[in-house]
Amino acid sequence: MQDYIQSMKIAMELKGFANSTQRTYLGHLKRYAQFCGKHPASTGYDEVRSFLHHAITVKKLSSSYVNSAYGSLKFFFQSVLCREWNMLHIPKVKKRTSLPTILTPDQVFQILDATSYLKHKAILSTIYSAGLRVSEATHLKLSDIDSNNMRIFIRQAKGNKDRYSILSQKNLLLLRQYWKVFQPTSWLFPGNSMDKPISTRTIQEVFKKSLQATGIEKSASLHTLRHCFATHLLNQGATLLQLKELLGHENIQTTSMYFHLTHAEVLGLKSPFDLGGDVVD
Repeated sequence: MQDYIQSMKIAMELKGFANSTQRTYLGHLKRYAQFCGKHPASTGYDEVRSFLHHAITVKKLSSSYVNSAYGSLKFFFQSVLCREWNMLHIPKVKKRTSLPTILTPDQVFQILDATSYLKHKAILSTIYSAGLRVSEATHLKLSDIDSNNMRIFIRQAKGNKDRYSILSQKNLLLLRQYWKVFQPTSWLFPGNSMDKPISTRTIQEVFKKSLQATGIEKSASLHTLRHCFATHLLNQGATLLQLKELLGHENIQTTSMYFHLTHAEVLGLKSPFDLGGDVVD
């Protein structure tokens, strides 16, 4: 089994897959081998269909998870085993579309106020004020904070692309206060040792505790702060093209989701029911 794991890893590295994607795909491949009880090279469409069907009907896994497993196995069969992959034999599960939870600006600041530890407050504030993914925030370096041009450099983000986002004036002041106390040298937010960045799991736990402390009952996650950044900017008049660049989206259709989250008042819309006669005494 290890030879194919290594071959899979090499193939993904040649394709330039992110480390997180490599870990996810290798995990799917290992689970597939365990499910089949035999070497994956000796399997075919029947085993793949059974594996994915079991994930959907028995384990009740999400469409995103199943499609990730689908992508992993497709890549393995095509790039490692050099076999054809016929979509007719194994159809891809239809992805469910759901809108993310959005907090109001007041609710975001309640969460930040509930985060008393300066380092953690600085991280959450940076994520919200620049619309960062958590992995992007944890891998920021001191040199990525460009105070002269009021922007943050995000290197090799999703899709191995560099981009810039906004550096908030208030966040800059908070980061300077944070630097005076903690004096990081390379990573902006180091972990227990200065030569490694803080873990994403740590920040996720921080957000969870701060959210609970506020009493806000919405089902929010750390990634909600990124959604809030985009929606609040759109409410202020930002264009989809501006958001696309700030968020680092590959396709503007991904960014257009935020139109569903803006207020009707911001879009200048009124229900036709409000334009007719009186119905309320």
